[in-house]
Amino acid sequence: MTEIKQKRLTGERALFAGRDLMIKDCVFEDGESPLKESHDISIENSLFGWKYPLWYCKNVSVNNTNWLETARAGVWYTDNITVKNALIQAPKNFRRCDGVMLNDVSLTKAYETFWNCKNVKLKNVTAAGEYFAMNSENIDIEELKLDGNYSFDGCKNVVIRNSTLLSKDAFWNSENITVYDSFISGEYLGWNSKNLTFVNCTIESLQGMCYIDSLVMKNCKLINTTLAFEYSSVDALITSNIDSILNPSSGVIKAEHIGELILEKDMIDPSKTKIICNDIDTESDTVEWRR
Repeated sequence: MTEIKQKRLTGERALFAGRDLMIKDCVFEDGESPLKESHDISIENSLFGWKYPLWYCKNVSVNNTNWLETARAGVWYTDNITVKNALIQAPKNFRRCDGVMLNDVSLTKAYETFWNCKNVKLKNVTAAGEYFAMNSENIDIEELKLDGNYSFDGCKNVVIRNSTLLSKDAFWNSENITVYDSFISGEYLGWNSKNLTFVNCTIESLQGMCYIDSLVMKNCKLINTTLAFEYSSVDALITSNIDSILNPSSGVIKAEHIGELILEKDMIDPSKTKIICNDIDTESDTVEWRR
């Protein structure tokens, strides 16, 4: 393996098509695509300062290395990459990659990041930015802190544990999503999704969990959540108050208390949904804006 140490690398494709490289204490400055088409490389204690550093690469290990904001669109079309202990300021990172592992990474401008990727593992990752992880699949996440709307749109086969998501319109158009032991806040959670499961989660959402084919909620709390479950097939065990429920299409909903239950016979068949709750403040057959 060839070692490249303490170099300032500039110019387009500075290490183009590198093979078997150990890169240490280096700075990649002005010059696009410095490591394009490289295979079997390790990068440590270095800095990416310009665009497209890792495109069309394979078998990459990155440790204690950071991306400036100007190193945008950093990792595209790359397979089998591991990034540890990194601060990534650059947006639009990780596109159309297969086999990505991030551990102890902060993505401060993560908008349009992790699009169309496969086989992704994230652990102890912090991300801020909208449209995170669009149309990606086979994702395993532990301890994600996400601040950004429209996350996980169109995703498939995702498992999330012990995470915090502050994200409007999260999980839209998604399929086979399971979230454990997490806190989620954001309007219109999960619309148009299929096989969406929450276990031991706390959720805050205006008109959350609507238009879902097979929604499962086990031991979840719903705080400040109104007009929930509209046109969704639901199997929900809620261990808290639900402020209001509107027109679920079918299933079972069990809760400690329901503020308002609205079942409109001209919109859905109320007999298809079983409501188990001994404390309902108001039951109505017409939603407020149609009265």
